[in-house]
Amino acid sequence: MAIKRERTKRDSTRPRMSEMPKRKCKLCEDQVEVDYKQPELLRRFITERGKIVGRHSSGACAKHQREITLAIKRARVMLLVR
Repeated sequence: MAIKRERTKRDSTRPRMSEMPKRKCKLCEDQVEVDYKQPELLRRFITERGKIVGRHSSGACAKHQREITLAIKRARVMLLVR
């Protein structure tokens, strides 16, 4: 049986996820079109080891994350990004 813990003052003062403002996608705000021919833009979404950064870390929406992934893969084939 699980033990219920009492709520402390710290728990009640912490903002809940539903109360926190939602982060906006920078690509949506600036109306940037993601293209494989823009390696400087794509490097923002790649780690030092060459892995594609996830949505949570990059701050991109689902639509732009798919475009980023596709553009990075195309740029890798063309050797524009490693």
